[in-house]
Amino acid sequence: MYYTGIDLHKYTSFLTTVDPSGKIVKQENIKNVDYNFMQYFDSIPGKHITTVESTMTWYWLNDLLSTLNIPMVLAHAKYVKAIAYAKVKTDKVDSHTLAQLLRMDYIPEAYKISKDKRVLRDALRARLKIVQRHTSITNSMHLLLAKYNFDSPSQLTGIAEYQYKQLVEVEELLNKQILALEKQLYPTLIPNDDVQRLLWIPGIGKMNAFNIVLEVDDINRFPEVSNFFSYCRLTPSARNSAGKSKQRSSKDGNKYLKVVFSDAAVHAIHYYPVIRKYNNSLLRKKNKQIAKTIIAKEIAKIVYHVLKKKSNFNNKFKGKDLEHTKSLQWPRVISPDA
Repeated sequence: MYYTGIDLHKYTSFLTTVDPSGKIVKQENIKNVDYNFMQYFDSIPGKHITTVESTMTWYWLNDLLSTLNIPMVLAHAKYVKAIAYAKVKTDKVDSHTLAQLLRMDYIPEAYKISKDKRVLRDALRARLKIVQRHTSITNSMHLLLAKYNFDSPSQLTGIAEYQYKQLVEVEELLNKQILALEKQLYPTLIPNDDVQRLLWIPGIGKMNAFNIVLEVDDINRFPEVSNFFSYCRLTPSARNSAGKSKQRSSKDGNKYLKVVFSDAAVHAIHYYPVIRKYNNSLLRKKNKQIAKTIIAKEIAKIVYHVLKKKSNFNNKFKGKDLEHTKSLQWPRVISPDA
């Protein structure tokens, strides 16, 4: 077996291959062309396994290596750095380090999303960026009025009026792009059984359901609900030393799911009296942010069990029946288990 570390860049890649004893067999800097990779591995007869850090451009390389029947381990970039920090950092050193870690089975593995969900997930993430731009433009419009203490854009004149009109045009364009992108996702995701189950859960609308299904991909990769909480950034990090304990929000995990469950908590508190009452009881002991996170964890727990068991939501929150029930209208259709 040969172990190859690949330091992948946009136009080129540096490859280092070692044998089972750790001796370097071959090192080469090649252009990112399919033929070059095929030629490199053909020059070393035998079985191969490779690893590459989880950058944004690993899709095509994984697909190419799959056609060559060469397994590729996706390395978690942050944790690789923690294991193998080096003062001298070059492409040659990085690829050699990856190859040696792979040989010793020390690669901290990142999850590879299913091929059929890649494009959908990336499109949804792109939508979020457009939404963020839309929010920024909307805030700029309000700020422009506030600068002059005006209530209506009709009060603006001159350059300020022209500036506001430009902002309106950009806001309308971004809104059209958001809606158009959403409609591209409907035919594939609305009929999805998991999406339909999630749509009945408090605070989970169609976009939140889409995000959960695409970001989670396979719920079975989380053995316990606590692992799922951690991945969703709903578990604080701890710094305990010399009898002192500190906790803070963790940045390890999936930031998109953190947004989804925080948003779901806000909507659930607003529309469900049972959840609102529970939130009020928390506010007597906790601050507003911690209370919201606790609600978010309860919703994440429901999501975990619904996806894990492939079962419908029982319309209960912490063992209590919810007075409010979502109606059977689009995007909700007949239950997958009906």
